[in-house]
Amino acid sequence: MRLLVLGGTEFLSQAVAADGVRRGHDVVCAARGVTGPVPEGARLVKVDRDAPGSVDVLAGERFDAVVDVAKMSYPWVRDALAAVGATAGHWTFVSTVNVYADTATATDELLEPLAEPPAEIPDDKLAEVYGAIKVASENAVRDAVGDRAFIVRPGLITGARDATDRFGYWVARFARGGRVLVPDEPAQPIQHVDVVALAKWIVDSAEQRTTGTFDATGPVLELGDLLREVAALVAPEGTELAAVAPADLTGAGVNPWSGPKSLPFWAPKTHYGVVTRDASAAWGAGLGIRPLGGTVQDALDTERRLGTDRERKAGLTPGQEAALLADLPQRAW
Repeated sequence: MRLLVLGGTEFLSQAVAADGVRRGHDVVCAARGVTGPVPEGARLVKVDRDAPGSVDVLAGERFDAVVDVAKMSYPWVRDALAAVGATAGHWTFVSTVNVYADTATATDELLEPLAEPPAEIPDDKLAEVYGAIKVASENAVRDAVGDRAFIVRPGLITGARDATDRFGYWVARFARGGRVLVPDEPAQPIQHVDVVALAKWIVDSAEQRTTGTFDATGPVLELGDLLREVAALVAPEGTELAAVAPADLTGAGVNPWSGPKSLPFWAPKTHYGVVTRDASAAWGAGLGIRPLGGTVQDALDTERRLGTDRERKAGLTPGQEAALLADLPQRAW
């Protein structure tokens, strides 16, 4: 199979390209090539999708399958479809569970209601319209390739080469040991999908010409169970989980979910709808659930490669955590 990966140098797109190479496919990666190398055995075609006309270098080429993981740009999606959509045998677009208009309430309905695609997207508002951009991109894919479209809506993706610092924060923090500050929300729902499992399913689906729209994530877990299991896998003896009440955390300026001075995976109730999705259709179509030990080890390897003392995109610094533990009441989990 001749497989085009729009990307191929980081996280999910790199995992897809690597899986395709392992299977003996002819893998072409279209990327700038500045984030990192493509997997050994894949071919890099240098494309800067921010540059108008750059993707046209692919026009006229035929691919059995295309995988696009465009994160925040509708023009990227539109231009790629214009260049190679007409001749591609199968088209995977990696969307997100954030496409749903109501992110607070879970629903089994895959198609409605969705966020309204924005007419204009100011650069400083990208994060606020992330789901809506993905809706517009999904619509463009369906309009261009019709019944060749495979729309994948993941939730939180975890594991190897994760640069979001969310799951990796917990793995690295527990590996350091000591008293670990956790949000006292043990019953909070949470879901994630391992990047290796997701990439394998995407390549499987390209080979099998699977089409349709799927929420793609793992089973609903409780946050307390997940964090305790991660700790059991990597934490040294004597590690303690010190749980602080959510009101105390927010009062001290700690943010949920992601970003600076945050506790990742601590979901505000406005996010419960995106961490309680029914992904049984995806599991039935072949999406596997990888044992947590493999995900944790891959995340720990990534953390050590990047440097566990680096400035992070999400989580608490050691100094912030120590100050919070000294000032706020807590209980042991």
